[in-house]
Formats: sequence, structure tokens, C-alpha cells
Amino acid sequence: MPVHALYRDDFFLLTCEATVTAIHEDGTFELDQTCFYAASGGQPGDTGHVTRPDGSTIKLDATRHGESKDIILHVPAEGQPSPALGEKLVLQVNGERRANLSRMHTACHLLSVVCSFPITGAAVGEEESRVDFDMNETIDKDAVTAELMKLVNENHPVYVNWITDEELAANPGIVKSKNVRPPIGFGRVSLVCIGDNAAIDSQPCGGTHVARTGDVGPIHIAKIEKKGRENRRFRIRFGQAQA
Repeated sequence: MPVHALYRDDFFLLTCEATVTAIHEDGTFELDQTCFYAASGGQPGDTGHVTRPDGSTIKLDATRHGESKDIILHVPAEGQPSPALGEKLVLQVNGERRANLSRMHTACHLLSVVCSFPITGAAVGEEESRVDFDMNETIDKDAVTAELMKLVNENHPVYVNWITDEELAANPGIVKSKNVRPPIGFGRVSLVCIGDNAAIDSQPCGGTHVARTGDVGPIHIAKIEKKGRENRRFRIRFGQAQA
């Protein structure tokens, strides 16, 4: 049975109980349900730990998909044991790391609003993220920062609406990324919406996000790099821009 990915419905769920359903030769294991986000779409997978029935813990340093998106592999840190098949565990996500990644991922969505060009690549990080756009225009990073912070300070709501796989297939134009396709095959697709009635933005995305744009906090465009005639890379960082 496919794993029940609890984070798809609740970005803020950091703990849950789960049962081990499979263990692999490399030590990774699967669960019947999980609150650990699996790396996808440029966002790294969650880290944290699980607690076994005897009270001992297993540290996890990665979460990733297996051969398909309905397989989520929990990766023990080097030297850590694997649980037993059928063992019941209590999962605990590294909350500070998840929060920073959620803030950054939401900031990337805001950047796609300010720069309305097709996205050719992205990577979400705890301190810096990058978004690549299919564009050749010259644009001022301070002006982009000002527009970003305007959206942050307006404190718009961020929430998820759901559409079916068929509805997405019938409306391919809502996908902003040229290279990364939204998660499909589950029967439904999450639309991350920003603003009342999605007035600011709405795009398919399986990542985690904050509840309101104000939760992103101070951010700035640290650098805009030319990566080819038709490609510009924007680097987003937390905090105020340095003078």
C-alpha cells in the first residue's frame, strides 16, 4: 500500500506514530504513514529521529522517494541501526530546519510572482535558495527585493486547494516550472495558493510552506547571475541586504 504522506495535508505536523512496513538492504525503511517530507521539487527531505518502543532513538539524516513517488524512504544516519519490521515508532521531525525550509520555499513562490518568467530550476536551502528563470532581461536585485518584502509585509494567507490529476492535465498552463512536474499519480494535486481567493498566486506544488507570507520574515536577493543567454539565476537569502 502507498504510504500516507501526512505532510501533504498538514505542513506543521512534526510528530506522529507509524509502523515499519519494509526494510531495505541499505538500511532505509518504509512506514505506513509519515510526517517526514521526502526530497522533491528542489526542497530537501526532512531530518529528525524516531523513537522505538524500548525508548531508544534512531537519528535520520535524510528522507527521499524510492522508485516511485508513493515510496518514501527514511534514511538512518551513518552508524545508526534500522528498526524491525512491524515495529511501532514515534516520529519527530527537526522542526527548526523544517520551518526554515518552509519559509524559503514560500519565498521562492513569491519570487515567481515578482518575476513572472518560466522557471528552469530551483533549489531550496536553509539559508539560501536559488531560482532560475528563462529570461534575458536586466533586472535590479534591490527592486526585486523591495517587491518581495512588499508581499511579505502584506501578510497574505498561504493555503492549499486540491484539484484532480485530470484537472491539472486539462490546465497545463498553471505549472510555472519548465523542468519539474508537480506530483501526480495520487488522484489529486495540491495547489499552493497565496492571497484571499488565490489573488496573489496559485501553482501546483508538493512542498511545505508557511501559513502567511509574513512568516517568511526578512529576505533579499543577494545576487542575480547570468547562466546563459536566456537564463538568470536569483539567489535568495534571509535577512536584510548588506550595504
